[in-house]
Amino acid sequence: DLQRPYVVWNVFATKEFSIKPEQWCFPIAGCVGYRGYFTQVRANAFAQELRERGLDVFVGGVPAYSTLGWFDDPVLNTFVNYPQYEVARLISHELAHQVTYVRNDTEFNESFAVTVELEGVARWMARYGDDKMRADVARAQQRRTQFAALVLKYRRELGALYRTKLAPAEMRQRKTATFDALKQDYRQLKEEWGGFAGYDRFLDEPNNAKLASISIYNALVPQFQHI
Repeated sequence: DLQRPYVVWNVFATKEFSIKPEQWCFPIAGCVGYRGYFTQVRANAFAQELRERGLDVFVGGVPAYSTLGWFDDPVLNTFVNYPQYEVARLISHELAHQVTYVRNDTEFNESFAVTVELEGVARWMARYGDDKMRADVARAQQRRTQFAALVLKYRRELGALYRTKLAPAEMRQRKTATFDALKQDYRQLKEEWGGFAGYDRFLDEPNNAKLASISIYNALVPQFQHI
């Protein structure tokens, strides 16, 4: 029991006119598209340093992480009380990192682990789930998939915008307009979901770093599922 809601807080950052996440490099893990802190205060302090340098920044709490097989990964208060199928999903994800990990390629590693988690929870559901649980899982996964697709769509649009090399003032205007369009499309998606508001806070103040944090975990999932 860590006496806190998350085990780690990850800091994601991009340049003002870039969709590419900044990277930080470590001896074993290699270069990673985020930087993790075991205390929220330190994560926020680092995030503020990056904002002062003009970067887009996002700090997100994380309930679990993998030591890539180097150590035993503990069961923590940060996720043990999740619904059973969510625990199965999370464990499948983290164990995937012990099986396959490619240095210096965060998008590959996280998209691979998400693919394994989707298959893992499907197999767990087939063995232990009931009809209500299957319906809950299907609904939650549909929302995740639709939200990720929405984010990836607008991230591609921003990437195309940033490649135009417009003057900074005009670039900022178009960047703001693109995020406004994203929020409008999200409101329409919420209506389809019957008002589910689980992503509201994430899109309160969207920026490049927030979009990168979603892309890292989802961009290559269709390709892995095809394989």
